[in-house]
Amino acid sequence: MELRVLQYFLAVAREQNITAAAESLHLSQPTLSTQLKAMEEELGKQLLVRGTKGSRKVTLTEEGMILRKRAEEILSLVKRTEEEISHSDDTIMGDVYIGAGETDIVRFFARAAKEIQKKYPDIHFHISSGNAEYVLEYLDKGLIDFGLLFGRVDLQKYESIPLPVKDVWGVLMPKDSPLADKEFICPEDLWDKPLIVSHQEGDDQYLAHWLQRELSDLNVVATYNLVFNASLLVDEGLGYALCLDKLINTKESSLCFRPFSPRLEASACIVWKKYQMFSKAADVFLKKLQELF
Repeated sequence: MELRVLQYFLAVAREQNITAAAESLHLSQPTLSTQLKAMEEELGKQLLVRGTKGSRKVTLTEEGMILRKRAEEILSLVKRTEEEISHSDDTIMGDVYIGAGETDIVRFFARAAKEIQKKYPDIHFHISSGNAEYVLEYLDKGLIDFGLLFGRVDLQKYESIPLPVKDVWGVLMPKDSPLADKEFICPEDLWDKPLIVSHQEGDDQYLAHWLQRELSDLNVVATYNLVFNASLLVDEGLGYALCLDKLINTKESSLCFRPFSPRLEASACIVWKKYQMFSKAADVFLKKLQELF
């Protein structure tokens, strides 16, 4: 399978029309159709459902959707590889790719990046946000250089640097909530409340231990993986969100944050794949992080 044909396929997936895709690629429609048909024959699967005579719209089959995702990843890796190899030996430039959950600890990445930019203005940084499953998937596929993770790390697969700062768990709630009058929130304060909790792997056991109750025994009305969305649910009065501090600006909003008591902290670390060959840009970033921590 040629990279060129993968680009053709993605153009069709984007345009949902073979004629429009052919125009964007500066190809004739019969040429593009022939290439796509040959790809389907090579894979032994139908990738596209052509419209009837009255409709020129093209849709992807289930196998076509799988190929679209993989093709995007493959072409992204090819682009990164070409950029890394093409840079001259005496020039440090390029891109650093980071995956992270929502946490105030990202500020440390920003500080490292700011210092690096002063010396190497041609190094650029790209941050993708997602939960732990997202970060690990992208690490394993080589789509990011570093991940920021909470909890345990598989030391057989990854190298890591533990961070000296910790995030604090607590409750996000409306300022007019009865619990807002409290300085700290205790487990029993939440046993009869509608709760909005993280569905990130591991968080349920972590929170259940602090709550002294199984989540299945509590009134969990919703789950989230992005705190901003959880804050909207809270703002609409759906319930109390259990989350990390400093992720939602509560100074000029109708919401407030109260920490747990006993205090519950989340430890994070920076992770990368074992035996990974870094680009010069990624290597500079790692050394700066090690210097900071």
